[in-house]
Amino acid sequence: MPELPEVEVVRRGLVNWLRGRTIMSVDVLDPRSLRRHALGPEDFAGNLRGATVVDVVRRGKFLWMPLREATDAATVSPAPTVALMAHLGMSGQLLMQDPAVPDEKHLKVRLRLSPSAGMPDELRFVDQRIFGGLFVTDLVPTDDGGPGGLAESPLPLIAEEASHIARDPLDPAFSFDLFYSRLKKRRTGLKRALLDQGLVSGIGNIYADEALWRAGLHYARPTDKLRRADAERVLASAREVMLDALAAGGTSFDSLYVNVNGASGYFDRSLNAYGREGQPCHRCAAVGINSTIRREQFMNRSSYTCPVCQPRPRNGRW
Repeated sequence: MPELPEVEVVRRGLVNWLRGRTIMSVDVLDPRSLRRHALGPEDFAGNLRGATVVDVVRRGKFLWMPLREATDAATVSPAPTVALMAHLGMSGQLLMQDPAVPDEKHLKVRLRLSPSAGMPDELRFVDQRIFGGLFVTDLVPTDDGGPGGLAESPLPLIAEEASHIARDPLDPAFSFDLFYSRLKKRRTGLKRALLDQGLVSGIGNIYADEALWRAGLHYARPTDKLRRADAERVLASAREVMLDALAAGGTSFDSLYVNVNGASGYFDRSLNAYGREGQPCHRCAAVGINSTIRREQFMNRSSYTCPVCQPRPRNGRW
């Protein structure tokens, strides 16, 4: 499943192509990709036709496009009330294409956009495994009055389905003080806390392992005893590794992950911990220490750590 940097790569690509453009028509080729839109394909298409894309917003791994409805055309700068939300699932792709480009094999939904010079006129949702989908949702006020998420023109509105998750480390409105006060109240291991979307959003398994490796902390460190300096270090590490992944275009272990232009990410070539079982720890090797990355089972997944520079705490809880 795409993680935060992959979704942010898509957001940055989409906003350049979509903002300010009107949805002229909607083709639903596979209704299964609209199963989250309870009222069905006709209602979905009716909500989108004639609406203008205001922005593309992301919080954590959630991505949505606020829409200015056609009936609001005579109103001065109306605030959007609904949004088109995209759930990429395991294999969902949002691709910008020219109409002359043949349909992709697993094309599910096509949006035709108002013409704009030098820009593709179609947004296509492609999904091989059909775990993702599109749906229209209400926008609601944020609980803290801040922007709903990362956007070009932030508004204090958030897609209703994303309103339960915390801000992510790349969000300018992210509050470390709030994060740390909540973290100290947890009685769990550090990695479990990092994966808790109600505490901090957008950190998945790959980037949790990478952030913990950079911070030199073991995943089982108890959160209620974590020093502020250690919490600051791991959050800074999470932010750094995500920014590095963004610069590389995301982490791609699967040919199904591509950005809006169809290019795969390649940050997997720069990973220090995740997926490197039995390989030398780069940090230890740099100072002449012989240590290899180990893999351990964790929450039905895997965790990768260095036993030397990420020692397990004696009082660690699982």
